[in-house]
Parts: sequence; C-alpha cells; structure tokens
Amino acid sequence: MSMPLVIGLVSLLLILIVGYNIIIQYRQQLESKKQQELSKCIAIIDSTEELIGNAHHLPYSKELLMCLNRRVLFTLESMRDIDPTDKALPQRIINVTEQIRQLQENYSNADVANFKVPNTDKQALGMLQLVKRLKNTIRNEHSKGRMPTQSFVSENARLEGLQLRINIENVVKRANDARMKRQLGTAKQLLKKGIDVLSSKNDNYANQAREKLMIMLSEIDSSQNMSREQERQQMIDKEQDELDILFQPKRKW
Repeated sequence: MSMPLVIGLVSLLLILIVGYNIIIQYRQQLESKKQQELSKCIAIIDSTEELIGNAHHLPYSKELLMCLNRRVLFTLESMRDIDPTDKALPQRIINVTEQIRQLQENYSNADVANFKVPNTDKQALGMLQLVKRLKNTIRNEHSKGRMPTQSFVSENARLEGLQLRINIENVVKRANDARMKRQLGTAKQLLKKGIDVLSSKNDNYANQAREKLMIMLSEIDSSQNMSREQERQQMIDKEQDELDILFQPKRKW
C-alpha cells in the first residue's frame, strides 16, 4: 500500500472521527436545551397548579381561574411541541381543555370562596404573597397576549383591592391586640398608618374601613383623655389632702 494512500485513509478516518464527535456534541446540546425547556415548563405548570390549589384561601374570580388553567394548557402544548414522543401529554391536554370548558360553562359567583380575615401576621403575610404571585402571573399572561387587556385591568384592580383589604384587616387586628395590652401609642400609630393608606381610596370598602379606623382612633383618644383627667384629679386630691394635713388644727395635749 502506497504511503499517499495510507495518509489519505488516516486523514479520512480522522475527519470521520471529528465529524462524529461534532454530531454527538450537537445532539447532546440539543438534548440539554430540550431538557432545560421542559424543566422550565414543568416549573411553570407546578407553580400555576399550586396557585389554583390556593383558591380556597382567597376569592378567585372566574376570569382568574380561566387565566390560570389556560396558562397550564399553553405550557402543556409547548411541551408537546418540544417533545412529541411524550405519550402522556395528549391526555393531559385533553383533561385541562375539559376543565376550562367546565369553568366557562358552569362556574358562577356562588362558587367564589368568601374572604377570610387573617388571624395572625404570618397568615396575613402568606395571603399577601399569594396575591403578589397572582398579580405577577396575570401580568405575564397579559404581556404574552393570552389575557385580554380589559380582563387584565379588571382582575388586577380586584387583586389590588384584596391586597388592601388584607393589610387593613391585619391593621385592625394588630391595633386591637395593642389596645388589649394597653399599648395605646402603638395602636394609634397603626390606625393612623391605615387611615393614610385609605385616604387615596374611594370605594365602598375603603370608605367603611376608613370610618371604622377613625372611630377606633377616636375611642383611644377619648380613653387617653379620660385617663389624663383621672390622673389630674388624683393629683389635685392628693395635693388637697396634703394641704389639709398641713393646716389642720393642732391638738393641745
């Protein structure tokens, strides 16, 4: 075998090996990218389903539930496009599509959970975090064109109203707790902060809440004034007693 032929075969072999390695690396990169995209989709679905599962903690509107379920559906469809070989996806898509149809046709205001006043600061914080996540989600869906502008504006305003209500109801509870502990300064500070927050609002809840906080603040002021008057009267009585003792007639022994 001639030397040029050997060199040619060796060169061809090296080219094949390098080409094969390039193909393998490219396929690995594609597979890694696919897995990353699938992981991102799974995280979106898990997070959205968790939000749906919290519907008993806050009043969810029909539009909000529709938005969340559509988010799951769109993400499942993206997963199907990324990995058409996944046999479980078609049935999941059918199930979510049916859930959306049921919501569209059968959901009514009677199904909306009642607002529950938070009993602790921890509970209030959890509710506020939930509202924040919901607001971020609908904003994201609206930015992608998957939620109509009118629905987004209406739902965002409703969630902001819930956020306000959670904060104010927690202020009322904390102020009452402070009053029970005779921490009247703390109670007044909380109430004034709540009144300041409500000063720019003009809906039914805000007006009623503002009146309630002002009444509570007035009661504390009256209680403090009464306490000061009692202390002043006690001081006067004490001074009078001391004067009476000083100037009372001296006994003759």
